[in-house]
Amino acid sequence: MLTRGLLHVLPCIAADICNSISESSFNQIRLMSAESMQRQSSEFTHPNLEVLLTEEQIRERVNELGAQITAEYAKGDVVVVAILKGSCVFLADLMRAIDLRMTIDFMAVSSYKDGTESTGDVEILKDLSNPIRGKDVIVVEDIIDTGHTLARLLEILGTRGANSIKLAAFLDKPEPRVRKEVKIDYCGFVIPNHFVVGYGLDAAGRYRNLPFIARVKNPAEA
Repeated sequence: MLTRGLLHVLPCIAADICNSISESSFNQIRLMSAESMQRQSSEFTHPNLEVLLTEEQIRERVNELGAQITAEYAKGDVVVVAILKGSCVFLADLMRAIDLRMTIDFMAVSSYKDGTESTGDVEILKDLSNPIRGKDVIVVEDIIDTGHTLARLLEILGTRGANSIKLAAFLDKPEPRVRKEVKIDYCGFVIPNHFVVGYGLDAAGRYRNLPFIARVKNPAEA
């Protein structure tokens, strides 16, 4: 009788185990699928982006620039002037690599009056908080392409009595350069004429938080 009872109960137990395993497997597959979807939709792994400069490459180069600036300004104070908004990430890393007595200030300018084409006319949206007369100034910019904005900005700063003014640019895109007289004293990287984002650079406000520099494959979908 006991044997018959076991024979009767065992198929039910086996079915319950199978159902439990099937449900567990299904939940695991569903979780893996959700994680895969999350990875695919990540901002850092967006399919419209192609990495040009990695986080490690950027870190190494910024540290090199900081060491160079430290060596060249070892005897004096420095005022680092960041041009908002794109240079904010570069500034944050660069100033921590400069082992000097220094202060920082900010300017915001605009030269885009006709769509996306630079007119060469600069409007100061935010001026410096402190005078730079008698100071050694390093202007920090994210990227230089045509050079219109920086050329005019350097002209404006040049009338304010600074002891010296030098330019640090994270990216140099020389192909579309119009103002050939713009001299970059501290250059992070020279890049081709691509639409790039990340490390402070944006596409309509997006992608500034990327820890690397990426080429936008299809700018229309940025």
